[in-house]
Order: sequence, then C-alpha cells, then structure tokens
Amino acid sequence: MKVLGLTKPLVGVVHLPPLPGAPGFRGPFERVLARALADARAYLEQGMDGLLVENYGDLPFHAGPVPPETIASMAAAAREIRALGRFPLGVNVLRNDAVAALAVAVAAGADFIRVNVLAGTMLTDQGLVTGDAAGLMRRRADWGSSVAVWADLQVKHAVPLAPIDPAAAAADLKERALADALIVTGPRTGSPIDAAAWKRVRRAVPRGTWIAGSGIRADALEAYWDLADGFIVGSSLQREGRAGSPVVPARVRELVAARAARLARRRRA
Repeated sequence: MKVLGLTKPLVGVVHLPPLPGAPGFRGPFERVLARALADARAYLEQGMDGLLVENYGDLPFHAGPVPPETIASMAAAAREIRALGRFPLGVNVLRNDAVAALAVAVAAGADFIRVNVLAGTMLTDQGLVTGDAAGLMRRRADWGSSVAVWADLQVKHAVPLAPIDPAAAAADLKERALADALIVTGPRTGSPIDAAAWKRVRRAVPRGTWIAGSGIRADALEAYWDLADGFIVGSSLQREGRAGSPVVPARVRELVAARAARLARRRRA
C-alpha cells in the first residue's frame, strides 16, 4: 500500500525549538527558523521522503488549545519548510490541538496532520486529554481541505482511563473517527514498538493504513517492515539519539540505505 503516493515512505520529524510564548524560548525567532530549516535540509538531502513539523520544544505542553502565538509561529516555520520543495509535509501541534494543526497545514500547504488523541480520553502528563474527531472532521469539511489525518493509537506518554482492547480502539479510529492512517508507537518517545502486539491489532483493521511512529532505526527496520506502510522517524536520527537535538546526516543516510536495500530485495523476490 502506498502512503501519500509513496511506497514505505520515511518521514523525518523536525522538532522545533521552543517557540515564542514557551518557557524555553530564546529569541530571536529567526534562530528558530534557521534551526528548523537546517534539520529539514539534513533529512531531505540524505534521501528522506517527507517531514513532520512538531512544536516539540514547547514544554510543558498545553492539554487543550494552544495560544495564537504558537499557531502563528508554527505556520511561519512550516511555510518556510514547504518552500524547500514538493515532498510530503505534516504538522503536529502538541499536545493535542488538532484544529490548530489543520489550520497550520492549510496555511502552509501541508499534506497531513498528526493527532495524538483523535477519539476517546487518555490520561497523560498534561492531565486528561480528550479527542474531538467530530469537531475536527467537520472543520476539515467546512474548509474544503484534503489534508489527511494520521491518528495515534493509544498515544505514547499516556494510558487509557480504563482497560481498552487496542484492536477495538484501532477499529473505532478507522471506522468511527475516520482517521486516514493509524500510528503505532512504543510507550515513550524513541522506544521500540511491540511488534507481536501490533500484529494482533492490525488484523482488526486489515484494510487500514499503518504508520510506525517510534523506535525506528536502520537495524530495526526489518522488524516492522511487514507491519508498517510508512515510518515516522525522529530521535534515532538526532545527536545522541535525543529528541530535539540536531539531525545527524550519517544516521539518515544509513536508514535510507537500509530501506532501499529492503525494497530491492522485495523487487528481486
């Protein structure tokens, strides 16, 4: 299955430094833009297929809507990145402002958004975070937007309020919340995915689009190859494997080469 017109695409995460209004912001804003563009170029020049822009530096995150300065800053950064060329571009407004992400995506000409909690309620380090698929999908329709919605399945750094069968949750995200793709992660940023558990869940949504969203490295690509239709990769390609650090081009090249080798084996088979 192709994702955004590509086979097994690799999407690199541009972790924005703290934006205006965040406790860690250290101006000027042009410094934020310069860092975002440097990371974006490091991914693209080494062969990554697409990018996902996140306000990762805005700790601590809002549980609900983000302030206008965050939306404006992310739109400016995403628009600068969009100007680098035509490639799949996504937006994630942490912790869970899906409407803001959609607005930024529309303004920047992005292709998809990531929504941590599209449906249901999760207990997170920000407190209770509740999805609003109905509001988001109606807003998307009102705007006449074709931006795809990628939804996390039981998002990392969070737990359900009560035991929920992940397979049932996945089916609901696809069939009732109308997610265009489902993202599977480990329990924390950069942590590996439980492939056996994912295989069981995937059987519940056999015709869905599935994205691996954490723990992706060149030497781990094989473990998720048959489960994932695409890959979101961030911290493993950054200095010291730490999310928010500068992108290391050599690590990007290694991952891109591993994907190319796996695709070549499939063509020969």
